[in-house]
Amino acid sequence: MEAVQGRGSLGSRDGSAPEEAAVTDGEFVRLQVEDGIGTIRLERPPMNALNAQVQEELRAAAAEAGDRSDVSAVVVYGGEKVFAAGADINEMVTMSYADMVVRSTALQSSFTAVAHIPKPVIAAITGYALGGGCELALCADLRVCGDNAKLGQPEIQLGIIPGAGGTQRLTRLVGPAKAKEMIFTGRFVDAEEALRIGLVDRVVPAGDVFTAARELAARFVGGPAIALRAAKEAIDRGLETDLDTGLEIERLAFAGLFATEDRRLGMTSFVENGPGKAKFVGR
Repeated sequence: MEAVQGRGSLGSRDGSAPEEAAVTDGEFVRLQVEDGIGTIRLERPPMNALNAQVQEELRAAAAEAGDRSDVSAVVVYGGEKVFAAGADINEMVTMSYADMVVRSTALQSSFTAVAHIPKPVIAAITGYALGGGCELALCADLRVCGDNAKLGQPEIQLGIIPGAGGTQRLTRLVGPAKAKEMIFTGRFVDAEEALRIGLVDRVVPAGDVFTAARELAARFVGGPAIALRAAKEAIDRGLETDLDTGLEIERLAFAGLFATEDRRLGMTSFVENGPGKAKFVGR
C-alpha cells in the first residue's frame, strides 16, 4: 500500500506494530489503515490525557473510519505503555459550572462518535485505562487487554462522577451492582478481575495486545459489512428499549438484509459449497 505522508507509522514509533498508511493525522490522534483494519492511535505522552483537542480529534478519526469503504474493523490503541489515564485535570480544574454545561455535550458526543462507528471496534488496552480512558474503552464492541492493565472510574476521588458515558456503558456491561461499587469507590480493577466481571473479553501478555486486537479485527475483514453493521445496530439500539421494541428492530434489520448482494452470495455459497466459504462484497 502506498503510504500517505504523515508523522510515521506505528512500527516506526515503538516497534510493536506493522507499517501502516497515515490517513488522518491529528496532533494527538491518528487514523491509519492497513489490510482493511483502521487503527485509531492515541499519542499524547506521557499518559494520553484526553483533553478537548484529543476529544475532537477522536471525533474526526471515528467519522473517517466509519465512512471509509476500505476499513472493515477498527482498533483503538494507546501504545505499549498506557491506553489513556483519563481526562486532562489541568484543563478542567478552573472550569466553572457554566463552562462544563457547554463542554460536557461535546465531551460525551466525541466518545459516542467512537461507539457509533458502524463497524466492529476493538479496544487494545495496555497499562492504565482510567476515567475517560475507561470510558473510551467502553465505547468499543470488544476489549483486549494486557495482563498489566488497570481499569477504573476514579472520578469520585475528584468530587465528580464519570461524564463521558461511564455511569451508563459500564452499568450495561457489568451490571448495576458492580458498576456502582466501582464508581462509588473509584478503585482500580486489574486484568484478571476485569475479565471475570465481563469488563474485558480477552487478556494477553502486555506485549501482545496490539497484535491480538488486530488478529481479532482481521476476522471481520472481507465479511458481510452490511450484516455486521445491522447486527451492531440491532444490539445497541435494543439495549436502549424494551424487549418487544428490540425484537421489532431485529425483525426489520433481518428482513432488510434480504435486499443485499451479500445475503444472496452467502446463502448460495452455503447451498452449493457448505458453510464458511462465501466471498462477500460488502453490499
